[in-house]
Formats: sequence, structure tokens, C-alpha cells
Amino acid sequence: MAQSTSSSNPIKDWLASDMASGIVLAVAAVLAMVVANSAAYDWYAHVLHIPLGFALGGIDARLSLLHWINDGLMAVFFLLVGLELKREMLVGELSDIKRIVLPALAAVGGMLVPALIYVGFNQHDASLLRGWAIPSATDIAFALGVIALLGARVPASLKIFLASIAIFDDIGAILIIALFYSAGLSWGALGVAALALAVLWGFNRMGVRALWAYLLVGVVLWAAMLQSGIHATIAGVLLALCIPMGNKAVQQEVNGASQPTLDEDNSPLLKLEHALHAPVNFVILPIFAFANAGIALGGSGLSQLTHSVPLGIAAGLVLGKPMGVMLFSWLGVRTGMASLPQRVTWTQVLGVALLCGIGFTMSLFIGGLAFGELGDKAFDERLGIMAGSLVAGVLGYVWLNKVLPRLRVVE
Repeated sequence: MAQSTSSSNPIKDWLASDMASGIVLAVAAVLAMVVANSAAYDWYAHVLHIPLGFALGGIDARLSLLHWINDGLMAVFFLLVGLELKREMLVGELSDIKRIVLPALAAVGGMLVPALIYVGFNQHDASLLRGWAIPSATDIAFALGVIALLGARVPASLKIFLASIAIFDDIGAILIIALFYSAGLSWGALGVAALALAVLWGFNRMGVRALWAYLLVGVVLWAAMLQSGIHATIAGVLLALCIPMGNKAVQQEVNGASQPTLDEDNSPLLKLEHALHAPVNFVILPIFAFANAGIALGGSGLSQLTHSVPLGIAAGLVLGKPMGVMLFSWLGVRTGMASLPQRVTWTQVLGVALLCGIGFTMSLFIGGLAFGELGDKAFDERLGIMAGSLVAGVLGYVWLNKVLPRLRVVE
């Protein structure tokens, strides 16, 4: 039964909205910029590089605070991403092949074209080509937050289309991180990781439902991945894929289509996903944004925006993303491989394509992997990410505000 507005909790409703997580993330990023351009910058940089951890035998777990945030806390974010991916593929929007073709094609175009644009800007220097994947990412929290500002004017099918593109985008980012940003492999650590993964798979096959058992082995998996040379956040995705979904229940009408639902009380995956949503959206991602978005603009800061790296990133996000999403979507529909969602027009698809240019969280993450080890850089890739994401978000909102039908006010 639908809950009446009068009995709802406004604070709880706001925290559950897409807009809320986007606003909190934006506030954290702005706060980081303010601190980085104030007298507190030295303190900010010092705290982020404080070494924390321990060394025990052959295990060296001493990392800076920034590394603990990027390798540790973000592993929890990737765990949530993995849980959402598994749920969507089993019982959600991605469970029907007819509905995944268009967003899948759009996501491929939205990753390929920005990467090509970035390469075009930086082909003169092989060392700079490491950043090719930075503009290929989409920040689902920010993108859905912006579209939520338009309220009930946005068709549900358009929101689902944007979310589906972002989900496939996350899959692409995970594969890119695993394949292209791993180096110096330790086969011993990989062996431990493989053993932990085998235990998790065994738990799943034996019907183990206790989440603490999965999480305990998951910590071992993360620690082994941290030492292996493959980025530790991938452990979060692997752990998510092993957590059992539960039994499918009856078919239910969702958005005009019949799809299977779950008994949430008997689903470890759904329990963990729901438990992680608030901490990830309102604690982990804002901490990540605060730690990674602090760009000092004094001196040569702003002038770095004309360097080929931030310029290529910004161009990839603002121009490459909508070009790729639109081109591959059009090809999919034109060839008969896919069709537009109900009540969605091409002008609305363009608005979604523009919003896909909001890279932020995942772009910052990949940027750190690509250039984090370089010292005395003549550029700051974060400038391109921040500028490109901001422009893409504004353009997407303005365009959708123009093309979406106005709601009729009842006197």
C-alpha cells in the first residue's frame, strides 16, 4: 500500500532521493576546493599523506591516508556497485535482453569516443596516453542527481535509460581498471586471492546465508589483492558476485513489464545492498571527493587547464560522451538491434547523453591510477575532470529543462 505524504518522514525521504547524494557529493567537492585554496592547504595535504597501517612478516599494510581512502573505502563503493550490477542482471532492468541492448550500445559509444578524443589531444606523448580512460566514466550519483532536479517531468523510462547506461559504464570502468591499471603482479598474493575467491564461491554453492562469513573472507581477498598488483577495489566487485541473491518470487508488473521479484527478507544481497547505500552515498563518496578534489588554483593552477591532458579530458566529457552515446544509440535503432524506450524522444536522449559527461567520482579514481605516481606534473588532470563534469551537468540540465514537457497545473 502506498504511504500517504502526511505520514512520511521528510528527512528519510530526502536521504533516499537521487538528488540528496548528488548534493552531498557536490558540497564535499566544493569544500575541498575551498580548503585547497586557503591557508589550510598545507594541513590538508599533510593529513592526506600521513602514513597509517602496520607491517607484519611479508605483509606491508602501511599506506597514506589518501591510499586508505582510495584503496580501502572505495573497495566498499565497488562492493555496492557489484551488488547493484548482480541484482540488475538477475531481476532488474538488465535481466531482459531486449531492454539492455540500447543502453549497452550507448555506454560503449560513450566510452570509446571520449577515449579517442583524449588520444587525439595527447598522441604526441606516450606517457600522457595513460589517461585515455579518464573521460570514459560516468558518475551515476551526480547524473541521477541532476536529472532528479527536473522532478516529475522526467519519464521513468528516461531515468532507467540513464541509470542503465551508467551501470554498463561501471562494468566498463571495472574491466579497464583490472586490465589496464594493474602492474607488477605478485603471483603469491594472487594465489591467496584465488583461494579466498574459491572459498567465497564454495559458500555460495553450499547455500551459506551468513553475511559475516562472506565479509570476513572478503577482507582477506581485499588484502591479497592489495599486495597482488591488481587494484584492490576489484576485490569489492568479486565479493559482490559471490554473495547469494536469494530465491525468485512471483512475477510482478514493473514499469509496464513483467519481471521476477525477490523475497527481500531471504536475500543476503539485498540486505547488504540496502545497508551500504547510506554509508556509501553520504560518507564514503563525500570523503573520497573531499580527499581528491582539492585543487590549488593559485599560480599556474588555472593555466594548466590548457594543457593537453585536462583539455583532452574536458573535451572528451563535454563533446565525446554525447557524441558517442548518440551515435551508437542511433546506429542501434537504425539497424533494428534496439528501440527507444517508451515515451522517450531523441531530444530527450540527447539530454541524457550530455549528463553522461559528468565523470567526477570514477574519472577522479581512474585519473589517480593513471597519473598518481607521477611527480612534478606539468598538469593536473583533475582540472579537466571538474571543468568537464560541471559543463556537462549544466548543459544536460538546461537542455532537458527545455525539451521535457511542462506539467499542467490543476487549479
